[in-house]
Amino acid sequence: MTQVTRTVRVGSAHGLHARPAKLFVQAVKDAGIPVTISKGASAPVDASSILGVIALGIEHGDYVTLTADAARAADVIDALTENLTTDHDA
Repeated sequence: MTQVTRTVRVGSAHGLHARPAKLFVQAVKDAGIPVTISKGASAPVDASSILGVIALGIEHGDYVTLTADAARAADVIDALTENLTTDHDA
């Protein structure tokens, strides 16, 4: 397996509040592999946990780091990057 880590700038105008966080967490669950997300120096949290993601306090323009370690990690991280860079508040 290959570990993939990518830093992404959040595009949603209001950050990862309820709706964009829900869309992101659902995308992680649909991917079917473990993914973590972290912001700055914070400890990584399970990206499929809505409470964990919201607790990071991610705002518009913040950089987050996604990490996955699975056979199709690169494809999953690509899809999640697209999700995070999209403005779901527009």
